[in-house]
Amino acid sequence: MAATPSSSHPLGKWMLVLAWLALAALLYVYFDNKLERQYNPNQDLSLSAAQTITLKQNKRGHYVTSALINDQAVVMLLDTGATEISIPANIAQRLGLQPGQSFPVSTANGTIMVRRTRIDSLSIGGLTMYDLSAHINPGLDGDTILLGMNALKDLELVQRGNTLTLRKY
Repeated sequence: MAATPSSSHPLGKWMLVLAWLALAALLYVYFDNKLERQYNPNQDLSLSAAQTITLKQNKRGHYVTSALINDQAVVMLLDTGATEISIPANIAQRLGLQPGQSFPVSTANGTIMVRRTRIDSLSIGGLTMYDLSAHINPGLDGDTILLGMNALKDLELVQRGNTLTLRKY
C-alpha cells in the first residue's frame, strides 16, 4: 500500500502564492508601460540636424508627446483647435505656475473660467520656446496639457500618414 502525505507543506503553498504575485506584478508593469506607449508614442524625442522632430500618432489618431515646461517633465496633446496652452489646475500647481487674472474661454463643453499664467520655457525634444502665455484650466482632468496655437504658430507642421513633423521657422 502506498503512503499518502497526511499534511501539505505550508512553506510550499506560500512559495506558490509568492510566485503568482510576482508574475502578476511583472505583467502589470509590462502592460502599464505598453498602454502608456500607446497613448504617448513620443516619449523619447531627438532633434534632427534639420531642426525637426517627428511625432507618431497614437492609437486614437492624436499626437501626444513628452515635453518640458520650465525644465519639468509633462505630457502634451497637440491641439490645433486650442488658442492657447491649457494646463490642468493640478499640473499647474505641481509646476509652480502662478495663477493670474481670471477670464472666460469657450471650449467644446461650453464656457468656463480660467486663470492666466506664463511659461518661462517649453521644450519638445530639442525645440525650445520661451515666455509663452497659457491658462490654468480647472475643468481639465488628467495629466495631459493641451498644446495650443500660441506655441504651434512658430512651428511648421507637416502631416504625412501617421506622422507629424515639427520644424521651427
